[in-house]
Amino acid sequence: MNLSTFTLFLALIGGASGQYYEDYEYYPIGVYGPSSPNCAPECNCPPSYPTAMYCDDLKLKSVPMVPPGIRYLYLRNNQIDHIDEKAFENVTDLQWLILDHNLLENSKIKGRVFSKLKQLKKLHINYNNLTESVSPLPKSLEDLQLTHNKIRKLGSFEGLVNLTLVQLQHNQLKEEAISAAFRGLKSLEYLDLSFNQIAKLPSGLPVSLLTLYLDNNKISNIPDEYFKRFSGLQYLRLSHNELADSGIPGNSFNVSSLLELDLSYNKLKNIPTVNENLENYYLEVNELEKFDVKSFCKILGPLTYSKIKHLRLDGNRLTHTSLPPDMYECLRVANEITVN
Repeated sequence: MNLSTFTLFLALIGGASGQYYEDYEYYPIGVYGPSSPNCAPECNCPPSYPTAMYCDDLKLKSVPMVPPGIRYLYLRNNQIDHIDEKAFENVTDLQWLILDHNLLENSKIKGRVFSKLKQLKKLHINYNNLTESVSPLPKSLEDLQLTHNKIRKLGSFEGLVNLTLVQLQHNQLKEEAISAAFRGLKSLEYLDLSFNQIAKLPSGLPVSLLTLYLDNNKISNIPDEYFKRFSGLQYLRLSHNELADSGIPGNSFNVSSLLELDLSYNKLKNIPTVNENLENYYLEVNELEKFDVKSFCKILGPLTYSKIKHLRLDGNRLTHTSLPPDMYECLRVANEITVN
């Protein structure tokens, strides 16, 4: 038996089991240097990486002149409230466009300004004033981030065959706005819809998903076999919703590909059944009253056991002494189980 740690908590944990997403800074180079001559005068284009132009934190109110040859354009932390249709006319080979922390509204983004960028791979418009997703978009796009806006409506993403990652957390989306938007996206692997107003699981999500975050919504039930269609799904987060036992059919989470499942901060009294391949299971701050080994192991034997490594049970009605003895045989490879 490899079970090494029982951590006893005297008070409820105040936060969720971990940080659900991180804001990564994308820099093709490590540091700024003297600006190359082929650069907007107010910005910085380091000679060591002349295809990158940094225009962050300059109180800009519009997109500066972007010279030919720029592929990576950073315009973060400005006051840009509009984009003219010809803003990127000289840089049709632009690959990264980062517009986080500005004042952009949909009505002030003119024409087909993004779809003209046939090489664009990353488009980030986080922390702006968008009420709809931006469109049309080029088929080259791989990474779309529109977090911390006021988005209520999604346009169609049809034809975006290379789109792999979409982040839409911290918006005002409801399920009816989502259901049709992602149909046909065969490459989408990562979708974050956390911190929205979703009451029902949306239909039409791509079966290619590996990561799906739906935490901090208003979801109260899971349609029967909803997750079975995602044959490769590995990471699923549904914490901070309104899930109760009555809203979860028996095998909802018995998905063989699933490695991490977060159901913390809901209203569960029983532990939902999971597949033996699951490695990380977060159930803290529910209303769990008993530990049923069959939720983890249907059959116990030398070769049949749960692969759980981390299990959070704190903030429930379970205690260390209430855990059944055969739990140890089932969870024989666990190295951390947290209870009250």
